[in-house]
Amino acid sequence: MFTQEVGKTHKGRNGINKRHLASLFMALVFTAMIYPQQTHAQLTGTMEADIPFQFHAGNTKLPAGKYLIRMLDDSNLTLIEISKPDGSVAVLLQVRDAEANSTPRTSELVFNRYGDHYFLEKLFDEGQSSGSQVLESSYEKRLGRASAEAQEHVPAHRAQSQSGN
Repeated sequence: MFTQEVGKTHKGRNGINKRHLASLFMALVFTAMIYPQQTHAQLTGTMEADIPFQFHAGNTKLPAGKYLIRMLDDSNLTLIEISKPDGSVAVLLQVRDAEANSTPRTSELVFNRYGDHYFLEKLFDEGQSSGSQVLESSYEKRLGRASAEAQEHVPAHRAQSQSGN
């Protein structure tokens, strides 16, 4: 008789757990339907910028000049490529989601400045408050601890598509 009661209690607990899990699942589904999913803006197409100073992109030091910036299609929005229009320089950078303090009116690149050293930090498309943030390099971390930080914003624009691409 005692074993029958234990068996009934155990069965009852499983039933309660299943009902509890089903209720929890339904609550999650309902919550997901009520609150819209946030869409993460991404760099679409190719952005072009004329950067007037030497800068660091990740662990790479790049000269001033014109650059093309694009999100790698198969990277799950985690890699961008920065290259010279002639293809002479190309750098891959790991990025994550970023939010602007206010929605930029034009596409822009944001650089952290430590003395005369510039580091690419964020990229935003025109009219999008969500963008991409470059992961901070160890060199930038060391420099950031040693000096005061300022930011420099460089305007960018949609690159004109080139025939043959």
